Amino acid sequence: MPALPVEARLREQLCDLAASLYARGLTHGSTGNISARTADGGLLVSPTGSSFGRLDPARLARFDATGRQVEGDRPTKEMPLHRAFYDTRDGTGAVVHLHSCHSVALSTLPTDTPQDWLPPVTPYALMQLGQVTLLPYFRPGDEAMGDAVRGLNGTRAAVMLANHGPVVAGRTPDAACNAVEELEATARLALMLRGLPARMIPETEIPALTRVHRIAWET
Repeated sequence: MPALPVEARLREQLCDLAASLYARGLTHGSTGNISARTADGGLLVSPTGSSFGRLDPARLARFDATGRQVEGDRPTKEMPLHRAFYDTRDGTGAVVHLHSCHSVALSTLPTDTPQDWLPPVTPYALMQLGQVTLLPYFRPGDEAMGDAVRGLNGTRAAVMLANHGPVVAGRTPDAACNAVEELEATARLALMLRGLPARMIPETEIPALTRVHRIAWET
């Protein structure tokens, strides 16, 4: 069987990753959206109102390098979020946004550190995500969400939208999906440990762990 062209493989990959996230309950119904940079500088984006469990590679919204849609269904209404990461964070090759249960639950609870919202329970979220900023609630599709991400000036690979869900940028679709899964797993651990005298990663270790992430991002 001949190898698929590069863009056809990317389309299949996005749909396979989305289906895996959906099958494991990391998003549900018609929630969540995913995008990836194409070889020519354009974007492939999941359509609005689509289910991660049933994405069709041929129906992904396709944008050219100028930002003009050239084929596919109407894209997710969360395009401002996706564009904000591509425009401000060098090396972004994919963006994924989920409505994952534990991270949303954690986002509704009080925090004294919205700029460093995700507790340092294990080293893995720090290595894959760096610091995660909690953004305030915005109406779904509100362009102000994109403005809030732009206001971070590319300093975050991940944000948490309060009462809504996480958004993660990665160099590749695999990297973005692995990182958002780590975010959800860490949020679940944080909820399990809430109110207990849990031991977190020592503060002295955190700079080195987040540097690992930044070095991996920049190479």
